[in-house]
Amino acid sequence: MRFFAYILGFLILIGGLAWAAIVAGAPSLYVTIGSVILLGIGIITGASRTRPYRSAGDVTVVRDNDSL
Repeated sequence: MRFFAYILGFLILIGGLAWAAIVAGAPSLYVTIGSVILLGIGIITGASRTRPYRSAGDVTVVRDNDSL
């Protein structure tokens, strides 16, 4: 869920920047290329910031209740 919130915020940011660039007179090709690049950066940073990290010392203990 955090990933989708991160991407939604990034899409709103990209939309605002693209709108400002079009109003400022930037060619639509450049705006499209910049938006795709920013979307890629957003996906990469969103995935890296919202992924649960596990350290090498984390051990998961699984107990079998049938053997008790």
